[in-house]
Amino acid sequence: MLSKSLTLLLTLYIVFAGTAVVHAKGNTRLVLTGSSTVAPLALEMAKRFEKSHPGVRIDVQTGGSSRGVVDARTGRADIGMASRSLNQSESDLFSHTIAFDGISIILNKSNPINSLSNVQIQNIYTGKIRNWYQVGGPKMPITVVNKAEGRSTLELFLHHFGLKNSNIKASVIIGDNQQGIKTVSGNPGAIGYVSVGAAEFEEGYGTPIKLLPMSSPLSRPLNLITKQAPDGLAKQFILFAQSSEVNDLIEEQYFVSLAAPSK
Repeated sequence: MLSKSLTLLLTLYIVFAGTAVVHAKGNTRLVLTGSSTVAPLALEMAKRFEKSHPGVRIDVQTGGSSRGVVDARTGRADIGMASRSLNQSESDLFSHTIAFDGISIILNKSNPINSLSNVQIQNIYTGKIRNWYQVGGPKMPITVVNKAEGRSTLELFLHHFGLKNSNIKASVIIGDNQQGIKTVSGNPGAIGYVSVGAAEFEEGYGTPIKLLPMSSPLSRPLNLITKQAPDGLAKQFILFAQSSEVNDLIEEQYFVSLAAPSK
C-alpha cells in the first residue's frame, strides 16, 4: 500500500513539476527595452494586447535605441525598440517596422522666430550663433538643447545637418523626448529637436512649444528588434503591432501607420 502511495505521489510530482517547467519556459511575459520614441506607442499596444491575451504580461522600458539593440542581441530583452533603421554592424538582427515618425526642431512658443534655415541651425548648434537677435529674433541668449549619445534622434539630426557631435556646443544634454520638450517649454531661449509625434502630441495638449518647418523631412522608421526570426508570443505581438488593429493608437500619437495611404 505504501509502495503504491509513493508511486502515486511520485507520478503526481513529475506531472506537476513538468507542467511548472513548461509554464516557466512558456511565453507568458515579454520584455521590451529601448527607444523613448517607440516606448509610449509600444506600451499602449501592449495594454491592448494583454486584454485579449489573459495571463500575458508585457514590460516596456526605455533607455534609447542603442539599448534596445544591445538588449535584443544579448537576450536581456525579448524585443528591442529602435526609432531608426539597423546599421551594417547590426545586420545579424531582425527589424520589424510598426510605424513611421519624423524629427522636428522645436522652440518655446513665446519665441517670435517661425523659421530657420539649415545653415542657421548648423551655426546655432556649433556656437557660431549664440543670440536670437542674430537670426532676427529678440536679444536673448540661445540655450542649445542636444540629445545624449545613443539616441537615434541625435544620429539622424547629425547626419541630416552634416555635423559631428564633438562640434556641438550644447547648453543642456537631454535623454528622452519628454525631457527635451519640458526643457524647451520652460525656457524662452531654448532650441531642441525631438520626435514629431511627441512634439505634436504635446503641442496639441497646450504645452508651450512650436514646431519649425523643415526644408526637407527628417523621417525614420519605428522598429521592433529581435535577435532571431520571432516565434511564439514575440511573433504574435509583433504581428499585432503591425496590424490595422492598432492604427488608432499610432494616429493618436501622431505617427504614420504602415497602412496609411500614400499621398
